[in-house]
Amino acid sequence: MTKKHAYITTAIPYVNGLPHIGHAMDYMLADVWARYSRQNGREVRFQAGVDEHGNKIAAKAASQNQTPQEYVDQTHVNFKKMIAELNISVTDFIRTTDAHHVAAVQYIWQKLVEAGYIYKGSYEGWYCQGCEAFVTDKEAADNNGVCPDHQTPYQRLSEENYYFKTSAFSDNIRQAIESNKMRIVPEFRKKEFLELMKDGLKDVSVSRPRKNLSWGVPVPGDDNQVMYVWLDALSNYITVIGYPDRPEEWQSFWPADVQVIGKDILRFHAGIWPAMLMALDLPLPKVLLVHGFINSGGMKMAKSLGNGVGPADIIPDYGAEAFRYYFLRHVPTQDDGDFTWEKFEAAYNGELGNDLGNLVQRVAKMVQSYQAGVIGDAPQSEHDMGPYRQAMESYMFDQAMDEIWLIVRSLNQYIERVQPWQVAKNRDKDPEAESHLSEILAHACGTLLQVSDMLRPFMPQTAEKIHDMFASGVVPSELTPLFPRKYIHTPDPRAPKTESQVK
Repeated sequence: MTKKHAYITTAIPYVNGLPHIGHAMDYMLADVWARYSRQNGREVRFQAGVDEHGNKIAAKAASQNQTPQEYVDQTHVNFKKMIAELNISVTDFIRTTDAHHVAAVQYIWQKLVEAGYIYKGSYEGWYCQGCEAFVTDKEAADNNGVCPDHQTPYQRLSEENYYFKTSAFSDNIRQAIESNKMRIVPEFRKKEFLELMKDGLKDVSVSRPRKNLSWGVPVPGDDNQVMYVWLDALSNYITVIGYPDRPEEWQSFWPADVQVIGKDILRFHAGIWPAMLMALDLPLPKVLLVHGFINSGGMKMAKSLGNGVGPADIIPDYGAEAFRYYFLRHVPTQDDGDFTWEKFEAAYNGELGNDLGNLVQRVAKMVQSYQAGVIGDAPQSEHDMGPYRQAMESYMFDQAMDEIWLIVRSLNQYIERVQPWQVAKNRDKDPEAESHLSEILAHACGTLLQVSDMLRPFMPQTAEKIHDMFASGVVPSELTPLFPRKYIHTPDPRAPKTESQVK
C-alpha cells in the first residue's frame, strides 16, 4: 500500500527584518499539522523559506555597504535559526535566489505569456515601497496619503509594466472558494475575502522597470523589466517541491493540504495565487489556514511602543516547549491573540509546572515507592479521542490542547479522589489493596501515555519525555522535573512577604 502524502507550507518572509512572533506562529501552526499528519501515517513535505528579492532588500544591503546577495546570504540564517530553536520539522527550505527557483519562475512566466495571460501596459498610481504594492486612489485618500502600516507617504508612480490577467479568473476563484474546493479557514475570513472580490479581481502588475527595481528575477526576453514580488514569491510553493522539471516529485505532493498564512496576506493567497495556478492548469491548495495577529495587553505589538516580544525574549529562560505551549494554546488558532508576561508565567507555572509537570512526577514517584519502579501492563486509556480529533481536523489547535488539558486535570482529580497513598498504607490489612493500587497506578500511567501521544504535534520533546518515562513498563530511577517553577517577570508567591506587603 502506498503511503499517503501531505504537503504543508508557510508564507516566506522578507529577509530584511528579524524573525518575529508572527513568523513563529506560521511555523508552529504548520508544524502541528505536519507532525499530526506523520502520526497518522502520511509522508510529509513541509516548506519554509525566505523572500530575498525587491527594493527594500537592495536598499538595506546598500546601507550596509554590501551587495544584495551578500546581504541575503547573511540574513536568511536568522530564519533558519528560529526554525531550529522552535524545533520546527521543516523538510524543505527555499530561498528565492536559489538557481532552481529563478529558472522555474522564468518558466512560469513564459507559460503565462504563451497562454495569453500576461500583457504590457502603462500604470499610474500610488505606491508604497514598504508594502511593495500599489493602492487605489480611494485607499490613498482614505489614509490621507500615508501608508498606515509603514507610516510613509505613498509615492505617485507612472511606469510601463507587464500585467497578469487575474480578472480572467474572478468567477472561477469565487466558485472555488464558495464551494470549499479551496477552503478558507476560518469561515469569517472566507466571507471577508468574497466581499473584497465582489466586483471581481483586478489585473495585477507583475513587473517593474529595471531602473526602478534592479534586484529580482529578470523577465525572460525583456532586459528592461524585472519580475515583481508576488509572481516570484508565490511560485515558491511549487518550485521548492520540484516544479516544473521533477514531475514525479511535485505531482506526488501538490496540491498542498494546508497553506498557513497571516490575515494580512490573505488577498494575495486567495486571489493572485489561485489565478496563477489556474493559468498554469494546476490544482488549487485544499486549505488556506489564516491566523491573526498577537497583541500585547490588548495593544498592537510594536517596537516603537516598546511592547514587542520575540522568541529570543522567551526561549532562553523558559525553553521552546513552553513557548510552543503558550502560543498554540492561549492564542486562538484562527483569530487574534494576546501575550503578557503575567499570562505567560501563570500558564507556565500553573498549567505546565503544576497541572502536567507535578502530575507526571507524582505518578512516577508513586510507581517507584510502591512498586519498585515497575508499572506492569498499563492499559490503553479510555478517554474519548473524538473531541480532540474533531478539533485537530477543524484546524482549531488551541481547542485540541484544551481537550488534552481536560484529561490532565481529570487524572489529577482521580488521584486526589482514590488516594493511592492511603491504599498503599492498607496493604498489610487488606488483601485486595495490592491489586487495587497496581490498577490505579497502571491507569494513571496509561492515561499519561495517551496524553503524550496527543501532545506530540504540539510539544514533541515533552511528549517524548513522558513516553520514555512510562512506555517501557519500568520508571527510570532518576526523575527530572519537566517544568521547574520560574518567576522572572512576576512575583514568586512562595517568596516571604515584605512588611509593606503584609500590611
